[in-house]
Amino acid sequence: MHLGVCADPRYGHVLAEAGFDFIELHVQRHLRTEQSDASFVEELARIQASPVRPLAANCFIPGHLKLTGPGVDWQALEAYVRQTFARAQAAAIETIVFGSGGARAIPEGFDRATAWRQLVDFGKLAGPIAEAHGVTVVVEPLNVTKGACNVLTSVGESGRYVEEVAHPAVRLLADSYHWGLDGDSVEDLVAVGPLLHHVHVATVANRLPLGFEPDGCEAFFGALKAGGYSGPISIEADWSDFEHDAAAAYARMADLVSSQGL
Repeated sequence: MHLGVCADPRYGHVLAEAGFDFIELHVQRHLRTEQSDASFVEELARIQASPVRPLAANCFIPGHLKLTGPGVDWQALEAYVRQTFARAQAAAIETIVFGSGGARAIPEGFDRATAWRQLVDFGKLAGPIAEAHGVTVVVEPLNVTKGACNVLTSVGESGRYVEEVAHPAVRLLADSYHWGLDGDSVEDLVAVGPLLHHVHVATVANRLPLGFEPDGCEAFFGALKAGGYSGPISIEADWSDFEHDAAAAYARMADLVSSQGL
């Protein structure tokens, strides 16, 4: 079981001292996916200087590259996907998180069945390219409660999407914040266990690191255990004092992992 944090590479030494195994980066910010090769090379040096490895990166598709609706530009999407995975491979990143609520949200009044087919087509486009670069894309269910997205909003729906894409390099993510905020199902989380490849955690009330307010994560971690999950778990949260709080957050995560037998 590997534990990590979504953070900037400058915090790599803090994570290492706290006990974390990896750092999760931001696709657009750290892979510089809409900037020049020279800009990426500069950032890559910073990534490689981190004492903890960059296992994953989130925020895959920028909001202006639409995946649903009447204006999908498949040529631009393919070019973006190819560049993203090539840079991920160069940075030794193994997992790309597909949340991207702005890009995948279905426009008001647009046919949902058509939008679903577009999303599946995107998954079928991304999967083989990801596999060629040694990368796995993980689909992140986003909450409805606070309007994060209006499609792929539960582990059950997102699991069905992964099954329909049917490619080994397109898998599923579970996020305790989105899952808890929407009151998603323990039973559904257990059921999608074989599809899970990555996990995010944070408290539900204020999206803090675990341990900094009641997190109620025993049920979430118990469902991961029941579903057979043994992969990476990453904190995606709002920090008040990263350097001061990292060790305590690690301790709470490690306690949950141990107590639930993960």
